[in-house]
This record gives sequence, C-alpha cells and structure tokens, in this order.
Amino acid sequence: MTWALPAIAVVLLGFAGISRRVAGTPITAPIVFTVTGLLLGVEAAGVVDVHATAEIVKLLAEVTLALVLFSDAAHVDLAELRTEISLPARLLGIGLPLTIAAGFGAAAIVLGDLAWPEALLLAVILAPTDAALGQAVVTLPVLPMRIRQGLNVESGLNDGICVPLFLIVLAIAQAEAGAIGDGAAARLVTEQIGYGVVAGVVAGVLAATVLVTAGRRHALDPLWAHTVPVTAALLAYTAAVPLGGSGFIAAFVGGLTFGALRRRADVDDDAGHMIDETGDLFSAVTFIVFGAVLLGPALGSLSWAVLGYAVVSLTVVRMIPVALSLVGTHPRAPTLAFLGWFGPRGLATIVFAILIVEEPGELPHEELLLTTAVITIALSVLAHGLTAAPLAARYAAWARAHPRPENEPPPTRAGGSRHPGRGVRRP
Repeated sequence: MTWALPAIAVVLLGFAGISRRVAGTPITAPIVFTVTGLLLGVEAAGVVDVHATAEIVKLLAEVTLALVLFSDAAHVDLAELRTEISLPARLLGIGLPLTIAAGFGAAAIVLGDLAWPEALLLAVILAPTDAALGQAVVTLPVLPMRIRQGLNVESGLNDGICVPLFLIVLAIAQAEAGAIGDGAAARLVTEQIGYGVVAGVVAGVLAATVLVTAGRRHALDPLWAHTVPVTAALLAYTAAVPLGGSGFIAAFVGGLTFGALRRRADVDDDAGHMIDETGDLFSAVTFIVFGAVLLGPALGSLSWAVLGYAVVSLTVVRMIPVALSLVGTHPRAPTLAFLGWFGPRGLATIVFAILIVEEPGELPHEELLLTTAVITIALSVLAHGLTAAPLAARYAAWARAHPRPENEPPPTRAGGSRHPGRGVRRP
C-alpha cells in the first residue's frame, strides 16, 4: 500500500501528458489504465498491492459509482427524451430484460456449477453497459445522431435500473445459499430501495433549492455552484447507507430529482462540470485498481468455460436481445449489428463485483462467478476499445453512402445527457 497511491498518481499524470494524442485512436483510456494496473498489480510488479477486500477499494468503487449515477441521472431531460424515446426505450424496456434472461440461460448452460440464483446474479452484473469503453461511438459527430444518442441514453440509464435488480437477486442468492433468511432478504431489499429513494429525493431537493434560491439572489459564487452536485451525490449516498438504504439508488434518484428541479427553474447546468470531471478521475483510478486487484487473480483462474461465457456474453447475449427489441422498426443490417456490438461492460460491473468480494463466502460458487465477471469486463475493455473508432468511422461512412429509407424514423435532437455520453465524461 505504501507505493500504491504514488504509482497511481504517476500513471494518471503520464496519461494526461499523452491524452490528446491517443484520443480517437483504438487505444482508449480504459485499456491503458487496466493494462497498467495489471502490470503494477499483486500478480506482477506488486506495486499496487491492495487486496480486493480492502476498505479503500470498496470506498473508491462506491464513491465512483455514486458520482456517475448522480451525474447520469441529473443530465436526463425527460421532456427532451420524449422526442426520441423510441430507440432507448426499446433498448432499455425490451433489450435489457432479454439480455438478463439470455445471460441467465447462457450461464446455466456454460457454467453448470453455478446455482440458479448465482447464474441470474451473473447475468444482472453483466447487463449494464458503459459507453466509456467505446468512446468514439458516442462522440463521433459524423455518426447518425439517433444512434449515438440511443446508445448514450441506454448507457446512462441502465446502471441505475440494474442497481435495484442487483440488490434483489443478490439477496435471493444469499438466502438460497443460507447466508441470510428469506425474511431477512425481503426486509433488506425493501429497506435498501425504500430508504435509498427517500434519501435521494431529500438530497436532490435540498441541492436544487440551494442552487436555485441562492442563484436567484446572486448569493452563490460560481465556484461554489460547481460543488453543489458533487456534494448532493455524496449527501444522498452517505444519508442512505446509515439508514440501511442503498447509496447507489439514493444517488440515482437524487440526480433525477436535482436535474428535474434545476431544469424546471431554468437554471444553467454548467454547475455539473465538476461532478463530471470528478467522476472521470475516480473512474480512471477504478480501472487501474481493477487491473491491479481483480484482473490478475482472475487470469490465474481462467478456464475455457469462463472464456467461452465471456465471449457469448459480449456477442450473442447482447446482440440477439437488441435485434428482438427493434422488431417492427425495420432497422438495416449494419445498424442492427452496430447497435448490437456496442454494449461494453465497465464501471457498474466492476463495482458490483467488488461488492460481492466484500462479502466473502456467502455464495457457494463465488470465485467462479467473480472470475467470469472480471474476465468479461477485461475482454470488453480490450475488444470494444480497439474496435470503437474504426467501426464507428466505417459505419458513419456507410450511413452517409446509404441515406435513411422512408420507413426508418428520422434523426432527432439529443435527449438525455447534456454531454455526449459517459464516453466523454469517463476515461
């Protein structure tokens, strides 16, 4: 631990020095940070020698996801989203449940040792997508706006949707394994969701009130205005946890509340820059820690079954549900393939895995489950990172050469995140 933080700081400074040169290339920030973490980790140089169960690892992961969930939710403009709801609604409302179902079925077949709740838990862990791993897909201006924003909104919202599902399925798996009773599991889930929602609403209302009221009275210094969303995210999380609620649900609900009230008051959302940048920094550190702490041990436990499931998870489990979710919209084959391929797994899955590591021994096949999740993330970081820029450019060229036919809905302006997706905000 002595040299872990200085080493991470040096890595961040080094990447900052070349960040503009690698932007838009197949070498993405998550690839650099994950590989560097692996080289510095416990299975290699041993410089970053933090154990996966260390409290600092859990704290880093939880703070990072709380900031990202709050920021994603705060940028969702429900009024604008209604104008282009079709694609993200299908991806989230149809594609996401089908992805979980397909992941569950694949886990039951390929990883037969897993009990059914563990197979379902693995499917939920790997369901959220992370646009940061395919940054060019949500930032390349020549891509059709509808495609960019559809993937952007999907990535921004599915983390928050999957958090309560993760808590519910984890409680079921723990109850099935005898770690907790059925009644305790139901009570735990109810409290986590209920208190999480309450804490999130309170934090969001309080933060929006400060921003709007003090801003109208010209009592808020612009520098301090930037701290409001960050403080609100931390308030939501830290208020929910002592009550027994989920800090992640609180952060997401808090962001939705804060964003809605801020827009209703017609307040400029430039105050959100600090939370985006803070989330970027914490996400970078999380990918380094992922490579150093989780990936090294997982590679030592790699098997053909685990690798096979990882490949299936990133292809069939994602692409078939996406295709089914778009039935009736008459998508062309390249569009269908593009949307299906770019469902990278990243930050939320890392945090879910760390949360399971923090409760060792509660699941009978915990090591297999975690190894599969970690290998899938690592494969996604590499595959989606390397293919994002070239495939996005190729698809954009095809879209320009083949104008949209009459039976496909026309492009609409951006809904959801004010930013071009977490691929911009996160490393």
